Amino acid sequence: MKSTIFVEAGKVEVKDVEIPTIKESDDVIIKIVRTCVCGSDLWAYRGLDKVPANSENSGHEAIGIVTAVGSDITTVIPGDFVIAPFTHGCGRCAACLAGFDGDCQNHSDNFSNGVQAEYIKFQHGEWALVKIPGQPEDYSEEMLKSLLTLADVMATGYHAARVANVQRGDSVAVVGDGAVGLCGVIAAKMRGAKRIFALSRHEDRQKLALEFGATDIIAERGDDAVAKIKELTNNDGVDAVLECVGSEQSNAEAMQFGRPGAIVGRVGLPHEPKMDMTQSFYSNTIIAGGPASVTTYDKQVLLKAVLDGDIHPGKVFTQSFSLDDINNAYQAMTDRKAIKAMIIPE
Repeated sequence: MKSTIFVEAGKVEVKDVEIPTIKESDDVIIKIVRTCVCGSDLWAYRGLDKVPANSENSGHEAIGIVTAVGSDITTVIPGDFVIAPFTHGCGRCAACLAGFDGDCQNHSDNFSNGVQAEYIKFQHGEWALVKIPGQPEDYSEEMLKSLLTLADVMATGYHAARVANVQRGDSVAVVGDGAVGLCGVIAAKMRGAKRIFALSRHEDRQKLALEFGATDIIAERGDDAVAKIKELTNNDGVDAVLECVGSEQSNAEAMQFGRPGAIVGRVGLPHEPKMDMTQSFYSNTIIAGGPASVTTYDKQVLLKAVLDGDIHPGKVFTQSFSLDDINNAYQAMTDRKAIKAMIIPE
């Protein structure tokens, strides 16, 4: 089968490898229908994360068809159409029961890798996989895109809004205009936010943020962005901040946008070794966040919202590529020519 290999910074390519097989009793083999490139994949591609040459790709988002199951799997059978989340919660531990399956306490291997391929082995599949009614051919391409976001970015955006405790009538600032940030706008609106400030300097992303529910676009950065949000909130600051990047600058800004006692929901994977907590102490800023509770949100809220047509997160996919063209998919996102790149294996 074809699978993407990280060759070196600036280069990924498809190689032929063995189709995965059942190794453990809770393994599930899935034939990929759609996968994609995540913004977090670009850290290594840009040379900012050190990754061994010729290693497995870091792809972790997919929808597909179950082809084989281990002996302990009772929730899915071959032929089922499923969302394969990037997390592998058990549904039984204290973390999963509290709605934090991104931090499942029963699995040390809680995250997916190697998903930019024709087939994957999904470990711990009993509870984590989310069944989609019907088959891929029952859905339009636009709907398949939205279903694919439920493997990561839509759930991650929702996680930011949930841990920031966004409530009806709140004002919210969303830091980051990538797929996660844009899905954070959707999530803030779903949870009833009255005013949503989307930080973006790119016209295509600004338009999509407004379509998803943003009320204000903040093109400024740094102190100018802080001043602008203060100006637009009568110098109060917002009730909640969704930090969807993970850089030093994005975190520094996020800590300044909120009123005293505001909550910052952080879902941007941190890429800085330190954070100055002094300001957050004196402003009573609450900081929360981490890996998204993908399965919980999909089963409780998000899958129904997509199927009912209430939300359309698949619009973050602005270009599609074949698996053979995977390097161009990475490059399109690196060059900001695509917000998010979808991959079609066949």
